[in-house]
Amino acid sequence: MTLKTFKPYTKSTRGTILVNKTGLWRGKPFKSLVIPKNASKGRNNNGHITSRNRAGGHKKMYRQVDFYRKKFDMSATVERIEYDPNRSCYIMLVKFEDGKNSYYLAPQKIKVGDKIENGSQKEIKVGNCMPLKDIPVGINIHNVELQPGSGGKIARSAGTSVSISGIDGNYSLIKMASGEIRKIDSRAMATIGVLSNPDQKNIKIGKAGRSRWLGRRPHTRGVVMNPVDHPHGGGEGKSAGGRHPVSRTGQSAKGLKTRDNKRTDKYIIRRRKRKKV
Repeated sequence: MTLKTFKPYTKSTRGTILVNKTGLWRGKPFKSLVIPKNASKGRNNNGHITSRNRAGGHKKMYRQVDFYRKKFDMSATVERIEYDPNRSCYIMLVKFEDGKNSYYLAPQKIKVGDKIENGSQKEIKVGNCMPLKDIPVGINIHNVELQPGSGGKIARSAGTSVSISGIDGNYSLIKMASGEIRKIDSRAMATIGVLSNPDQKNIKIGKAGRSRWLGRRPHTRGVVMNPVDHPHGGGEGKSAGGRHPVSRTGQSAKGLKTRDNKRTDKYIIRRRKRKKV
């Protein structure tokens, strides 16, 4: 996929950069694998806003992507590659030998007509899914389970992948994109390859209207609010200094570590790289 720019006929098209979707399926999604999706608009089950600056956005149906890949030892053919409005990477519709269809995350370099398989001792080929113990060190993988049978949780976004950096007994050492190295049970499943649509990170939406289609409402800065509304608010004129940056609820916004899961600390071999503030 390549990036698509526009002639500057308007101020919005001047800065717009989108991904060219040539080659993707242009029809409707597979009917039996979609369900209605109601927009929460940032509200919880009581109707109270818990996530601010969210709206309904464009109406969409949810594609039921199979993250478990439990249909073992049966070949499947890639029928088509589709755009999914609910995630950044593309998805592929596969058809198994018994006639059943499923949606899977589509990796790069996979084409319509390719054969893929799930299970142990399979060929090291893009799109095949197998336990971590069967995958050689250094191979790029995605849709990795944290626990055997729990479904893929790691590396599911566009252009992402992780790699196996070593073996430690019954565990595989997984190197994340962030630099973190983590132990995962070697029986957990993972899929070979890097996920599709790597140019997603280069998109420039160009106009506020496209943000509304994505369900994002206008965001008001804290420094222009009153003190009753935000810790940054108040002051005479444009006074933005003199305060430690915090959220609306007072939580530090610059570098505060909020992770508090002592139960899984033993699985983290090396912490992720620190960002330069």
